[in-house]
Amino acid sequence: MEQLLPAIEVTTGTNPQFAVIWMHGLGADGSDFEPVVPELGLEDAPGVRFIFPHAPEIAVTCNGGYVMPAWYDIITLDTHSRVVDEAGILHSCEAIRCLIARENQRGIRCERIFLAGFSQGGAVAYTTALTHPEKLAGLIALSTYIPSQKLLTDELSSANRDIAILAAHGTQDDVVSPALGIAARDFLLANGYQPTWLTYPMPHSVCIEEIRDIGGWLKARLAAA
Repeated sequence: MEQLLPAIEVTTGTNPQFAVIWMHGLGADGSDFEPVVPELGLEDAPGVRFIFPHAPEIAVTCNGGYVMPAWYDIITLDTHSRVVDEAGILHSCEAIRCLIARENQRGIRCERIFLAGFSQGGAVAYTTALTHPEKLAGLIALSTYIPSQKLLTDELSSANRDIAILAAHGTQDDVVSPALGIAARDFLLANGYQPTWLTYPMPHSVCIEEIRDIGGWLKARLAAA
């Protein structure tokens, strides 16, 4: 196994039976979503280990080559489209698979592991989850997009064709256009997935209503496992 990404871990309960691997957005780090955990309302749910990995620092072309935490290079960026480094996406997917394998070693099976991500982290979550060879518990995609349908088309995993998906987007998002989120949703629908699609009157961010909805969605799946 390659060297694991550094990460922040937060555990609810004393003996976690589930894991959520949650990827941050471009230029942020694993601490970005750590404060969300207490707001999810999981006090009475089975124990969950939240893993918030830090993306490596790389030069990002669309930001003038500035070095920042990023899951892959973005060549060009505007509100409605992206040109991305597909090799970088695949490298990040493998790094997340290593974290999944580490959870397996710690006693949490793939079918009890959720992948989550915001913005660029959500793009990695989409790509990793939909191509992962073993069944996962679910996918949470926030204010994000599918970065390369070509990477997915021939690699969609039969094990995850019925994966539970929560996709959410802000209607006022001027960084990742709602149209990009809708295109991802429509790709899922066209390929037989049944995502839960939620929107909120917010910009490129999260809001308390969204966090509560994520918590409710997670609790339902924890209880059903």
